[in-house]
Amino acid sequence: MDENVIDPCSAKRLPKELPTDPMRWAKAWLDEAVSRMVSRNPNTMTAITVNEQGQPSGRQVLCKDFVEDPGYLVFYTNYKSDKSRHLEHNDRIALLFHWDSFGRQVRLEGRAVRSPAEESDAYFASRDWGSQLGAWGSDQSAPLESRATLIAQVGRRAVKLGVNAATSLKSIARSDRPMISRPPHWGGYRVWPHRIELWIEGEDRIHDRARWERPVTPGDGDEFVVGNWTGTRLQP
Repeated sequence: MDENVIDPCSAKRLPKELPTDPMRWAKAWLDEAVSRMVSRNPNTMTAITVNEQGQPSGRQVLCKDFVEDPGYLVFYTNYKSDKSRHLEHNDRIALLFHWDSFGRQVRLEGRAVRSPAEESDAYFASRDWGSQLGAWGSDQSAPLESRATLIAQVGRRAVKLGVNAATSLKSIARSDRPMISRPPHWGGYRVWPHRIELWIEGEDRIHDRARWERPVTPGDGDEFVVGNWTGTRLQP
């Protein structure tokens, strides 16, 4: 059967002949989770990075774009955060989606590179006004004396941005909101997977599991050149 006619969302197991494009399956699963709102943030993924001492660190981020072809994912963060400092030292990253209600899991491993500035600008402009202000107000991952200190800091920076607000943030003029540009320390990362694993829960722990790999080599600028996927079925 042509793999393109198989619906990844209705399949109870992986086909006998593994798909040649696992990203299509992963994207279909993500789209279904989002459309059915299986959780408050169905596009949540765990991101694992490694610091200079080789210590892995995990946190949850939101997948804001999943480009099936040529195959990369996008998330956004503060470029001064711990995860960003890790990626500047070691651009290797692992991502994990888990949709318990569907009995599905997607694991990805690859390389992260900063998104093009215009991509980050466009997404920042689409964010709600409060989130834009927060991106300027917080020095993510930096030590903090108290919550009151953070509130005062956000308030001071809001005033510098032309926002009519008290430094305590107790009053913000919502009717007159100046346009807030993207901070230079905030933006996206594109993750280019060289490995992806699909997992479907089965009865009696007879799960369906397969892994695909492909070559990923640096191209021009922030682009990568990718090869074809090669799949291998794995024992659960």
